[in-house]
Amino acid sequence: MKVGKAVALANQKGGVGKSTTAVNLSSAVASFGKKVLLIDVDPQGNATSGLGIEKEDVKYSLYDVISGRVKAEDAIIKNVYKNLDVMPSNIDLAGAEIELVNTVSRETRLKRALESLISNYDYIFMDCPPSLGLLTINALTAAHGVIIPIQCEYYALEGLGQLLKTIDLVREYLNPGLEIFGVLLTMYDSRTKLAQQVTAEVRNYFKEKVFKAIIPRSVRVSEAPSYGKPVIYYAPQSNGAQAYISLAREFVKGRRG
Repeated sequence: MKVGKAVALANQKGGVGKSTTAVNLSSAVASFGKKVLLIDVDPQGNATSGLGIEKEDVKYSLYDVISGRVKAEDAIIKNVYKNLDVMPSNIDLAGAEIELVNTVSRETRLKRALESLISNYDYIFMDCPPSLGLLTINALTAAHGVIIPIQCEYYALEGLGQLLKTIDLVREYLNPGLEIFGVLLTMYDSRTKLAQQVTAEVRNYFKEKVFKAIIPRSVRVSEAPSYGKPVIYYAPQSNGAQAYISLAREFVKGRRG
């Protein structure tokens, strides 16, 4: 029996390449022949639309699963790309945080929903919203580990203390086995001294937890979502696509989890 590994991509800061990484890492891992599920935990639904799924046409979404309307299996769109299934999201999910507030065991809704799925996949990736609310807490509670994308720009480490504190609290009260699988540097521009300084700062802070693969600033990576494609299929020879392939290879080797 396969035992899936559930991974949350989290950073409460927006614009760090989280959804881009969720789409491209999950599709790259799937291209290696691994069975992958991507769960869009963000009401903005960027990972959903980034894979060419029309949010308005989705029959069931993560919202329907968390609210108990349907089983997790019913909300999965199969083989969106090779070996890649998706549990989509749309704006309905924004209401879930409000509805969950007075719900018993509100932090474990997603974890319980995934229990029937975990053995069907090699990896389950969860794209968290840019906040530390109940949706992110649900994803962290359901995850075996976290990947933290950090952009190579000013204030890169700002607010990270809050995220790390949240991870510690989840570990203490909800999910003792939660690990940080890795920190990913994104939007790297090798021409700037700033990017080099941020990289050194992040490596100094997180040590061996930082992935060797670095995601560059890339026109192709930025363009790909508007075509509803992962960059590895939109522009496979581009620097961005090759960087995500390298990240996927490094992740699957399991150097950190």
